[in-house]
Amino acid sequence: MSLDKLIEHCKEGDRKAQAQLYRKYAPILFGISLKYSRNKTEAEDNLHDSFMTIFDKIDQYSGKGSFEGWMKRITVNTVLQKYRKEEPLNLVSENTEEEVAVDSGYEDINLQTLLQYIQELPNKYRLTFNMYVLDGYSHKQISEKLGTSAGTSKSNLARARMILREKVENERTKAIIGLIIFSTKGWI
Repeated sequence: MSLDKLIEHCKEGDRKAQAQLYRKYAPILFGISLKYSRNKTEAEDNLHDSFMTIFDKIDQYSGKGSFEGWMKRITVNTVLQKYRKEEPLNLVSENTEEEVAVDSGYEDINLQTLLQYIQELPNKYRLTFNMYVLDGYSHKQISEKLGTSAGTSKSNLARARMILREKVENERTKAIIGLIIFSTKGWI
């Protein structure tokens, strides 16, 4: 069935069409949801909530632009709305004017480990980091989406990067100590 027909059937409330749409796009939207969530279980909940919104608002999709892009925006907005309700996303200080550059030299860190570190960030830092670094939002756009100021966005990004840098450095230190212990035991 073509995408246009599938969308039309979903607009009519056809459960089989909705299931087919879910199977087709769930992996893509789950990746987005996982990026903004603290863990896999929370990502699954966010994905479910996103699809509920998608099916509820599918009749608002006009056929202009990418349907996948439309669903991605709903997914991001659903997750952000959830976190806005959960906790305020402001940081105490909004005075950070300098932008912290992305560290290079961390190419050797395991991607799964890095994703885990990002998911462990507090909500306000994780959301800002993902939106700025991974999705290319500007600080102005982030502040509008999260209901904060651009200064808060910059400050949250700087703090997220600092936390990630510390975690990566700790990981490297553990790896070096492990190599030293292994090498020393081999010599005894």
